[in-house]
Amino acid sequence: MSMIVNLYNGVFSFIERLAGDWLLPTLARFTFAATLLFYFWGSAMTKLGDGFLGFLSPSTGAYAQIFPKTFEAVNYDTSQLGVFHWLVVMAGMYAEFILPALILLGLFTRLAAVGMIGFVIVQSLTDIYGHGATQYGAWFDRASDGVIMDQRLFWITTLVILVLKGAGPISLDRLLANKTGIVR
Repeated sequence: MSMIVNLYNGVFSFIERLAGDWLLPTLARFTFAATLLFYFWGSAMTKLGDGFLGFLSPSTGAYAQIFPKTFEAVNYDTSQLGVFHWLVVMAGMYAEFILPALILLGLFTRLAAVGMIGFVIVQSLTDIYGHGATQYGAWFDRASDGVIMDQRLFWITTLVILVLKGAGPISLDRLLANKTGIVR
């Protein structure tokens, strides 16, 4: 039995040494880019207003996505919403563009991942309470297809890896750390 345990420990110690500090953060950034980058950018694109300066004037759909009940209460008239609503919608739109881009580049990755975790939590709560989602799933059940509970736990887990491990060796964070010693 001890031979099997020694073999087991030897094989997985070797794999752990091989993976080092580079594999998990690199894999987490790749997974984020492959599965969520264009999801968030696509969502952000729906929030842009018309024309060249659409990045300064969010679409009506942006208000419907972020403040569904409030927007319905004012009969979908953006002029009845205040500066607070505009600021939140603009912050949400910019966050969907900027935070994924920072993770993709590996620039201020830990902070961007914390921001994305907050964004996913707010997004999930908005889906449940604002949009009235009823099919959000549950943990510790047989089904693994709950869009909110199951999928978003995987999203947050990937982001937590980036918070804890940083961006990895192929990143602007590493380049900055090597030049300045400031960002890790």
